[in-house]
Amino acid sequence: MTVLQVGDMAPEISLPTDNDETAVLSGQTGQKVVVYFYPKDDTPGCTKEAIGFTEKTADFAAAGAIIWGISKDTLKKHSKFRAKYELGIPLLSDEEGDVCERYGTWVEKSMYGKTYMGIERATFLIDENGKIAQIWRKVKVPGHVDAVLDAVQSL
Repeated sequence: MTVLQVGDMAPEISLPTDNDETAVLSGQTGQKVVVYFYPKDDTPGCTKEAIGFTEKTADFAAAGAIIWGISKDTLKKHSKFRAKYELGIPLLSDEEGDVCERYGTWVEKSMYGKTYMGIERATFLIDENGKIAQIWRKVKVPGHVDAVLDAVQSL
């Protein structure tokens, strides 16, 4: 499994979005990119996180950053999720799990004594040159969006 560190070049991302575009990280040179990985559309924690990022979109933009949410959900599920909560951020579909693997967010989890593979809630702040400026792993949703915004603003 890949273990990315602050200062590493961010692995390339090229994934379809729910608004019929392809998000390509190498095409974002000169702009900060917040990439957050989340387990599943329309679940309580993931919904709170997506709404939190949506509410602060203008603040992130003012600090020169865009936000991408990534899960293994289909584009159709992403579209329903965005419409249901009026989310203002692109949701990228990594159905094959390739990007999750390269960012080290496809991990073994356990619940009620059973282990399974799933996406670890994690956020990566990528600077204007494509380098990882900060990493948050095993994210707890309350306060997370503000912590990421503070990091973006201080970059």
